Amino acid sequence: MAVKRKRKTTRRRRKAAKNIPTNKKLYATVKAATKRKFAVYPSVYANAWLVREYKKRGGKYRRG
Repeated sequence: MAVKRKRKTTRRRRKAAKNIPTNKKLYATVKAATKRKFAVYPSVYANAWLVREYKKRGGKYRRG
């Protein structure tokens, strides 16, 4: 009796959707404030503060 083998299927990777700020001017303002506030900008804490502050000031995101 022959042994059936599974065929390798290639999966296409979907491009990861990113959140894009809708209000570019407000986002730039908050980002500048974040860079002044934190010594290390690209950090988890700085990015979390950036998102919270941007939303607090009325900013929104869209998927793109």
